[in-house]
Amino acid sequence: MDDSLRAGIAIYNAGEFHAAHDAWEDEWLELEPGSDDERLLHGLIQFTAAVHHATRENWEGMAGLVASAREYLTALPADYRRVNVEEVRAYLAKLETSPRSIDLDAPLVVTYDGEPCQLHHLDFPAAAIAARILADELGYDDDIVAQAVAYASEAIEKNETNQFITLVMDFAANETNRPLVFERLSQHVAQRNAKVRDVEGLFD
Repeated sequence: MDDSLRAGIAIYNAGEFHAAHDAWEDEWLELEPGSDDERLLHGLIQFTAAVHHATRENWEGMAGLVASAREYLTALPADYRRVNVEEVRAYLAKLETSPRSIDLDAPLVVTYDGEPCQLHHLDFPAAAIAARILADELGYDDDIVAQAVAYASEAIEKNETNQFITLVMDFAANETNRPLVFERLSQHVAQRNAKVRDVEGLFD
C-alpha cells in the first residue's frame, strides 16, 4: 500500500489533483470497509476530488466532498501511515468555511514521513505507478509506458539495471522534459519489442 500511497500523494502535490485518486482506488476497493486504511484512502480520494473542484470554482461539487472527506478522516491519528492527516483535516475545515480561500493560497502540500512527497522523491515501484497514471491522465500512450515498466521490472527482478528503469522514473518526475523522455522511452520499447519478435519461434 505504501507505494500507491506515496505515488498518489506525489501526483497530487504535482498539481494533478484529478489523477491522484487513480493511485489509491484499486487499493481502497480491496480494503475492509471501515478499516483505518480504507478510511485513509477513501478520505484522501474525497479530499483530492474536493481540491480538484475547488480549483475550478465548482463550489457545489466541492462542498459534499469536503464533508465526506472530513468524515472519513476524522477518527484517524494525526500522522496515520506517516501522512499529515491532521493538516489535511484542518485544510478541509478551512475549505468548508471559506471555500474561496483556495483562490488566495496554494492547495495544501501533503507530506509523507514529515516531508513533502514529490515525484522526484519516488523509488521505482512508486514511480512506476505514477508514470502509468500520468501517461493516462496526460494523453500519452499508456501501453508504451506499461511495456517500459514491465521491461524495467524484469531487470530489477534479475538484480540488473537497464535504461527502462531510469526512463520510467524520469517520465514520472520530469514534467519539463516529459515529452522528450517519452519519445526516448518509445524508441527503446520499439527496439526491445523488435528484438523479442526476432527471437520468437526460433526454437519451436
